[in-house]
Amino acid sequence: MTRFALSPPAGRDEARRVKCSTLGIGLAGLGTVGSGVVLALQRNSDLITDRTGGTVRLKVAKALVRNPAKARAADLPADAITTDWQELVADPAVDIVVELIGGTDTAFDIVAAALKAGKPVVTGNKALLAERGTELFALSKEHDTPIHFEAAVAGGIPIIKTVQESFVGNRILSMTGIINGTSNYILERMANAGLEFSEALKEAQDLGYAEADPALDVNGWDAAHKAILLATLAYGFSIDPTKVYVAGIEQVRPIDIEFATRLGYVVKLLAVVREHDDGSIEVRVQPSFIPKSHILASVHGVFNAVAVHGDAAGESLFYGSGAGQDPTASSAVADLVEAARSLRQPDGHRGFLPYKEAGALVPVEETTTAYYVRFDVTDRPGVVAEIAAKLAAAGIGISGTHSPVNPETPDADFVDMVFQLHSCPFGLLQETLTEIEGLDCVNSSPVVFRIEKL
Repeated sequence: MTRFALSPPAGRDEARRVKCSTLGIGLAGLGTVGSGVVLALQRNSDLITDRTGGTVRLKVAKALVRNPAKARAADLPADAITTDWQELVADPAVDIVVELIGGTDTAFDIVAAALKAGKPVVTGNKALLAERGTELFALSKEHDTPIHFEAAVAGGIPIIKTVQESFVGNRILSMTGIINGTSNYILERMANAGLEFSEALKEAQDLGYAEADPALDVNGWDAAHKAILLATLAYGFSIDPTKVYVAGIEQVRPIDIEFATRLGYVVKLLAVVREHDDGSIEVRVQPSFIPKSHILASVHGVFNAVAVHGDAAGESLFYGSGAGQDPTASSAVADLVEAARSLRQPDGHRGFLPYKEAGALVPVEETTTAYYVRFDVTDRPGVVAEIAAKLAAAGIGISGTHSPVNPETPDADFVDMVFQLHSCPFGLLQETLTEIEGLDCVNSSPVVFRIEKL
C-alpha cells in the first residue's frame, strides 16, 4: 500500500517557531471599562496567547488617568501611570492605543496622534466616531493604520464584526435595534410598575444604569451615534449627524404605555437603519410602538438587540448585554487581539474604511409610518371635530380616537386626546400638527410615536 505524507506549506514551520512577543497597550482611561480591560487581560492572558497561535502576549504598558492617587479596581505599577496623553502615545513600549476616555476633543487628539504614529487604535467612543469619524478614517487611510471600534456599539454584542465581516457578501436591507439599555430599562419600569418617567430614571440612576447626567441616554443621541456607525459600516459612506432625526423618551408618559398595551404594542426607543429602493438610506431614532409579537418586544431591562436583514442571510437577531464593565471590555479586548494579529502578520489594513465617496440620506420628512399622537386639550365640545378637520384637510386618515378619563379627576378641564393615524409622510404630519397646535383647544405640542411594521 502506498502511503502519502502531507507536508506543511512552505513557511508554516517557520511561523510556528516565531517567538512569542509582548505587545504593549497604551490605555487612555482607567475607569469602569478601562479597568475591565486590564482585568480581562490579566485574567485571560494565557488563553489569549494560545488563541493567537502562541505568538502574542498583551500587556498594559501605560495608562492615562486624571488622578493617579485614586483607588482603582485594576492594579498597575506606578511607573505605568501617566497624566499626559502625549507621553502615552509617544511611549516606544506602546504598540496599540486604546481610547476609553469619552468626549470628542482630547479623545480626537489621542486617536489622531496614534494613527499618525502608525499605532493601531481601539476605541469605544461612539460619539467621537459618529461626529468626527470622517477626519479619523481619512487619517487611518493615509497612514495605513486601523481603527477598531467593536466596543462602541451594543456592549458585548459583536455586531460591528458581524456587519463588517460575516455580512460582507450581503446587501444589508435594514438594521433595527434597541441599542440603549438605559432607555429600555426606564420604559420597562414605566410599563411594569406604572412609574412616571422621572421616577423610573431616578431608579435607573440609583442602580448605576444611568449616569448622573443621563441626557445622551434619554434624549436618544447615544442610540443615534451607534445607529450612525452601523449605517456607515453597512453602506460605506460617512453620515452627517445633523441630518439624522433623533427623538428621546423624555415625553413618554404611563398613559402612552397603557394605550400601547391595549393596542397590542410595547413602547421601545428604536433605532432604524434602512435602505430604500433608490439606494438612499433612512437613519432615525425615536420612541416607537412595536408589535408584542415581534422578537424585539421581548428585549428586557438593560439588554440590547439588533435585527439585521441581509439579502442573502435573511433575518438575524443579535442579543446581549449592551453596557457594563465586562461586556464592553470583552469587545475592546477582541479588538486588541485583532489589532495584535495585524501587527504580527500584516496583510494590509484590517480596520474599517469608508468605501464610498458619498451616499444619500432619506430626509426624515419623506419617511412613512402610521402614528400615535397625544394632544393635551381643553375638555369642551367640538375638540375632536376641530382636530379631525385639520387632519382631513391634509389627507391624513384617522384609524381611531380615544380620550381616557382619569377616575380621580373626572371633571378636569384639561384631558389627553389620543389619535391613531394611518400611514403618511412624517413631514406632512409635522406640518399638520403645527397647524393643530395653533388651535385654541390645544394646550401644548403634540407628542408623536411611530407605529412600526417590523
